Amino acid sequence: MSGLRTDLYELRMAGSYLRRGMTEQATFSLFVRRLPPRRGFLVAAGLAEALTFLEQFAFDADDLSYLRDVGGFDPSALTALSAIRFTGDVWAVPEGRVVFADEPLLEVTAPIAEAQLVETGVLNLITFHTTIASKAARCRIAAGDAQLIDFAFRRTHGLEAGAGVARASAIAGFAATSDVEAAHRYGLVPSGTMAHSYVEAFPDERSAFRAFATDFPVDPIFLVDTYDTPAGVWAAVDVIRELGLTGPLGVRLDSGDLAALARQTRAILDEAGLPQARIVASGSLDENVIAGLVEAGAPIDGYGVGTKMGVAYDAPSLDSAYKLVCIGDRPVLKLSPGKATLPAPKQVFRDPAGVAGDVVGLRDEPVPAGRESLLVQVMRDGRRLDPADPVEAVRAARRRFDAELSWLPESARRLTEPEPLTATVSPALVALHGQVAARAGRDGGN
Repeated sequence: MSGLRTDLYELRMAGSYLRRGMTEQATFSLFVRRLPPRRGFLVAAGLAEALTFLEQFAFDADDLSYLRDVGGFDPSALTALSAIRFTGDVWAVPEGRVVFADEPLLEVTAPIAEAQLVETGVLNLITFHTTIASKAARCRIAAGDAQLIDFAFRRTHGLEAGAGVARASAIAGFAATSDVEAAHRYGLVPSGTMAHSYVEAFPDERSAFRAFATDFPVDPIFLVDTYDTPAGVWAAVDVIRELGLTGPLGVRLDSGDLAALARQTRAILDEAGLPQARIVASGSLDENVIAGLVEAGAPIDGYGVGTKMGVAYDAPSLDSAYKLVCIGDRPVLKLSPGKATLPAPKQVFRDPAGVAGDVVGLRDEPVPAGRESLLVQVMRDGRRLDPADPVEAVRAARRRFDAELSWLPESARRLTEPEPLTATVSPALVALHGQVAARAGRDGGN
């Protein structure tokens, strides 16, 4: 992973640290200051990618040449950067678990130059994946028992972002993805039907459906709204009967009044003796549209969710931060209005019963009675502790989220006017904050 995948100011700060022999261990904490509007919770995601980034972070000869020629770095700084590898420790919330504002998702402890250099990459990965997983989770809540399929690939902000969306949405409960490479990489179910262009390429819908089902007879889904939806459904019925299709199959609705068309489609399929045929809906869907269709009693078995999930349309990023909380044995903080931080490495203590809210405390303080620690150590000396393969990592995260969804209070799950849990601060952390703030005030006055 190229060491240039960072912001210039990270390189300049790191170069300055190295020039001055500043090699103390530093701890940075990554957290979200406040939840976006209409969000009652976040789903932690992106940790696996962040750990891969840390393991591979290095400067090659071309990187160093560029920094010499363009960045103004002198030979001593370049020599120091050439030896940089991430050698630190990481504590993090496991992927798939629910978090709230002002709770650390991840903490990095490493020599300060290393911890500074990886800020941009780690912050980017955790923020993006958590943003998407949180949006996808809302779609899952809205859909109830219906199947969800990731249709976002063609609208994500880049090809690699498409793979990230497929992975993050799978953690949140999506059953399949249209992104074939991501399905292969992460052990997901690839899913695809046909486009209107395919239907238009044939003389009529029956010809298109017949050709498609002949070539791909396993679980065919017929796109029935190219011309007239009821007529399209009957064309699909005719082809199913003609070819004697008996396995899993269905039709897709992509436009119009989806609730009314779904009811009409269900009636046609049942009349034709095809009660097993599924109805899949797509077309500018998000959790709000899905919730409206469910509330209207639309007989829809699955939803293909694309753009609005894949770019988290209503909240495309998070107010995330990666802040220094300790250097050497000295805890530090910010007192900036609206951006104040808490000092020292931290832990989140959670009530497994969901009765009481979370408590943010010091990492080394005793776990309060009846609570569990949320952050776990995932990397030591620059190597991950659980090198699970990409497929199992997604499956494990999905299992965690399934459990979290059962734990999450209804007030936080709500799609409209949710009430997020508010974390309190432990007495020990409150006391340390006061001591460090008082010291900072004295030092600042000098």
